[in-house]
Amino acid sequence: MIECAIRPWEPTDSVEEITELLHLAYGALARQGMHYNASHQPPSQTLDRLSRGDSFLAVDEGSGKIIGTISAYKSTPENWHDYYCRPGLMYFGQFAVHPDYQGYGVAKKLYQIVEDHARQMGATEIALDTAETAHDLIAMYRRWGFEIVDSANWDSTNYVSVIMSKPLT
Repeated sequence: MIECAIRPWEPTDSVEEITELLHLAYGALARQGMHYNASHQPPSQTLDRLSRGDSFLAVDEGSGKIIGTISAYKSTPENWHDYYCRPGLMYFGQFAVHPDYQGYGVAKKLYQIVEDHARQMGATEIALDTAETAHDLIAMYRRWGFEIVDSANWDSTNYVSVIMSKPLT
């Protein structure tokens, strides 16, 4: 059993540690040929993505080690994809759990914090995107109530993404 606390990201948290966590968590997908930004991004990009959103960390209560991260973003007209411009929408990304802690419910706890946060912010819908070939992730999100609603072909990846959404009403 993993005992972890979920808390907001603080600027004093180690961006290098979070970046390393992202690289490790996305490593298996990278080895499958999926070029997720989080699999190779530098600490400066990690910091930018943490700062732009409302970000949360999972911390192992025993060791104090950061074992997970997620960032939630409000929809704005400047978003990269029309779907992410929808009024009432929040979306999340930079979502990862250290491989040693996967399968213990850490991801679900992180996601639930973001869903609750989105509701508190008045969102009526929550969305995400992932590689169309990340079948295990898509299946997990479907179990959490998400459905595929669109697709995107980001310049920074080497795959087509599916955009998945879940109503919060």
